[in-house]
Amino acid sequence: MTSTLRTERLLLEPYVPEDEEDFVALFQDTRVSQWMGEGPASEAADRALFGRIFTKVYAQELFSVWAVRRDGLLVGHAELKPIDVVEGHEIIYALAPAAWGCGLGTEVAEAIVAYGFEILGLTKVYATVAAPNKASLTLLDGIGFEHVRDITEDDGSTTRVLARHLTARDTSPLAR
Repeated sequence: MTSTLRTERLLLEPYVPEDEEDFVALFQDTRVSQWMGEGPASEAADRALFGRIFTKVYAQELFSVWAVRRDGLLVGHAELKPIDVVEGHEIIYALAPAAWGCGLGTEVAEAIVAYGFEILGLTKVYATVAAPNKASLTLLDGIGFEHVRDITEDDGSTTRVLARHLTARDTSPLAR
């Protein structure tokens, strides 16, 4: 079951069916989707993806998927899920361009990492990032992720695999 998470400015909670239009709009924005999965998809594919969140991910409790809200509005998407590239769990986050540049990405990523460490009991969390996505690479470096290796994709592009290890800082009540 996907837990509800709170940060200083954000609420991460399970999606509700009424989020479909905002979800599709987020995923249809190529400034966002260029960095997600295989890149931009059709509107029909994004609607099908939204449906699978309910019929598969939530129904089978496969992993955590959150709607990211600020002041009641959907401003992003987040996940923590098993990853095949390495044995472990990967954080995924995306924010609408209107939410860029004010530290919300850091809040989302930190909240997901903390959930992985504190709730799931993970000792390491991964992220995979397209090499040209400098904003995400900088954000993740700033919160303690380290480069593990590069993957050359079938199309010749490079994906960076990053990891953050559980440290005493992550378990200290003074760090929160």
